[in-house]
Amino acid sequence: MLTRRRFVGFSALSTAMMAYPPMLRAGMTTEPLKLAVIGTVYKHGSAMQNLTDRFLVGYPYAGEWHMPNVQVVSMYVDQHNRRTAAAPSDFDRSQVPGGRVAAAFYAEPTNRPAGQPTPGAQGAQRGQGAQAAGATGGGAAGQRPAGARGGGGGFGGQALDPSDLSQARATKFNFRVYRSIQDALRMGTDKLAVDAVLVVLEQDDYPVNDKGQVLLPGFDFFQQCAQVFEEDGRSVPYFHHNQLSYSHEQAQSMVKTAERLKIPLLAGSSLPVTWRLPEVDLPLGAAVHEAVMVGANTWGATDFDAIEALQAMLERRKGGETGVKAVQLLEGDDVWAAQASGKWSKDLLSSALSRSDTPMGLTLLDGRTQDLTLDSVLQQLVPNPRAYLVEYTDGTKGTVLMLNGAIKDFNISARVEGHGLVSTQYYRPLPPDDGETACLAAQIEHLFASKSAAYSAKRTLLTSGILEAAATSRHKLNVRVETPQLKVAYQAPTEPQFNRA
Repeated sequence: MLTRRRFVGFSALSTAMMAYPPMLRAGMTTEPLKLAVIGTVYKHGSAMQNLTDRFLVGYPYAGEWHMPNVQVVSMYVDQHNRRTAAAPSDFDRSQVPGGRVAAAFYAEPTNRPAGQPTPGAQGAQRGQGAQAAGATGGGAAGQRPAGARGGGGGFGGQALDPSDLSQARATKFNFRVYRSIQDALRMGTDKLAVDAVLVVLEQDDYPVNDKGQVLLPGFDFFQQCAQVFEEDGRSVPYFHHNQLSYSHEQAQSMVKTAERLKIPLLAGSSLPVTWRLPEVDLPLGAAVHEAVMVGANTWGATDFDAIEALQAMLERRKGGETGVKAVQLLEGDDVWAAQASGKWSKDLLSSALSRSDTPMGLTLLDGRTQDLTLDSVLQQLVPNPRAYLVEYTDGTKGTVLMLNGAIKDFNISARVEGHGLVSTQYYRPLPPDDGETACLAAQIEHLFASKSAAYSAKRTLLTSGILEAAATSRHKLNVRVETPQLKVAYQAPTEPQFNRA
């Protein structure tokens, strides 16, 4: 039955949806925005493929198929470029009968220093392009359509890595793959030639430090883009997928540089902006005492996603965000010992788990319902639990529990003064749909069109810092780590930013 209250609620929601820029293309020009995509690996199922394809073929949004007014015009793929740099030159190939080289000659990674061109490619090298990792210059080779014979990083029309999608996508969608980040932004010219930049990084074969952190080149990529912006006297919107850097110092430098050069910067994952079941958020300015997030490493999600989703909720508390005082990472039996000692509230854990649609254990075995918070149930289901204990400077407590084996989704519950327990699920459709990235694509499109971020990049700065502090805690045998460097202050947006369509 459609009551007056439900009608008013639906009307308000519809108004909010219609006002959202991607729906009415507010701020967009009639000409599509030119987008440069920069990433580490572009293959089926990668984050780069998932997000890039949203701008190549569109995505479902608010009950319609939405085609962004954005055109991918250039691309730089670090994995492809590094393997191209390790491939034989034309001279090397000419020394082998038939012009062929054994696959082993160029399929394996090389120890060639970043930026050093392959023999025979130096003539096409540009001064600024040489600074990019594995860059061999824009020049004639860089300007050929990717996949063309003899250019775009292939040899004899053959891709060095059969899993790489860049050449096939470039041919189908008429963009070019360049040998350096600078050339991808300038499209082989002398000036910045794009309207926006999309950066997506994930592990390929990058080194890992003694803390277990993957040394992704996000800071290096950003610095190269910022150099182009500064040299050419113009900045464009920049989206950075997931954590800004494995280093808080580097991430902080990125945010400060963006402020100095007036770069519209947005970063983070899809979890904070996906649908919520139910559609709830913390009232802006509410007094929050504690929150517990439960999740699992499934469907490509990481601990970063869960921590950032916690942050997206808690940043709305009274006084705004003021930073984090200390972080501790617990693992294994220490997690259960901490639970028994009351490090987090059992009623919040129970409330968060009650929102899960993917309980495992007896539910999978014979279909019966099961209270996962009963004694020893989680211990039996989760052999390798992790707990992130976050102490905020204003006294708020945040806990993220990664419970692989108990659930497969992400849920949160917070204790809010005057409201009791507020809980919800961050909805993620089953793979291979990855529908939550459509919600993120809408936010990215809004950034590109309006040249304004809907929420602060300092959220991702703080989340990146929490993750680094947790790595330090683990490296020091899971001790509590004081984090004076994480006094990151910012205000949450007035309106909730998750998808309410």
